[in-house]
Amino acid sequence: MQKSSKPQPAAALDSRQLDLPLFDEPGKTAAPPQPKPAAPLAPDGSKLRSVTLGARTLRYALKRSSRRSIGFAIDSTGLTITAPRWVTLADIETAIAEKQRWIFTKLTEWQTRTEQRVMPRVDWKDGAEVPYLGQTVRVSLAAANGLLAYDVASHVLALPLPAQADPQQIKDRVQGWLQSEAKRIFGERLDVYAEKLGVTYRAYGLSSAATRWGSCSSDGKIRLNWRLIHFPLSIIDYVVAHELAHLREMNHSPRFWQTVESIFPEFREARQTLKHHPPELLPTL
Repeated sequence: MQKSSKPQPAAALDSRQLDLPLFDEPGKTAAPPQPKPAAPLAPDGSKLRSVTLGARTLRYALKRSSRRSIGFAIDSTGLTITAPRWVTLADIETAIAEKQRWIFTKLTEWQTRTEQRVMPRVDWKDGAEVPYLGQTVRVSLAAANGLLAYDVASHVLALPLPAQADPQQIKDRVQGWLQSEAKRIFGERLDVYAEKLGVTYRAYGLSSAATRWGSCSSDGKIRLNWRLIHFPLSIIDYVVAHELAHLREMNHSPRFWQTVESIFPEFREARQTLKHHPPELLPTL
């Protein structure tokens, strides 16, 4: 006798690709949406689709893979869904309806980030202001003795440039100073926390990554985003402790976070701060 095959279960939602945890919408579950037939291809080969959710139309890119669950990812390009090849389009769009509150919230957050990115940039002239270690530093031209100098008490960075210096010259001098400060301060903090943890890193350098604050390779090389210099020292210390902890645990398991906490107990607050201040929202230099 031929055994009847059991129906495949609906795909489980996978939150590992999400920038923030999934949030279930309280109250009644939304009715399954009506699928749209159009499916043009995006440059990466994914299919572009749209679905009606109440009065709104949501566009998304659909990728098929051998994974076992549906994955949601939202970034500046919009919503991308990666789903197993065997999951039906109806099941995918039902999952979208169930998570529509989370999806629209995250899409709005990305839109806000985009709007903030087009805010006025630093006006590179005498009196320009830039963030440094959580403080506002004011740029002053025509430095005395023709030397670059930073006054900690007044938070004034004096540059050896003429009063009518070209904006690009001012920008280059300020950014060069910020990066040299980042190299110096990050190195000092790495030594402090490496000693606390009892580990040795092989080398470290600065990065200009658009979306990452730091990285640690398996051979002990650490890279830290120089723009961390804009933040208070406590935030820098968190990223430093985070990357050094990877020398013990090359993952983000509970043991990894316990390692971070052992040398930086306040990591939760600092991590939350960085979640709300990603690199793309920092002042455009």
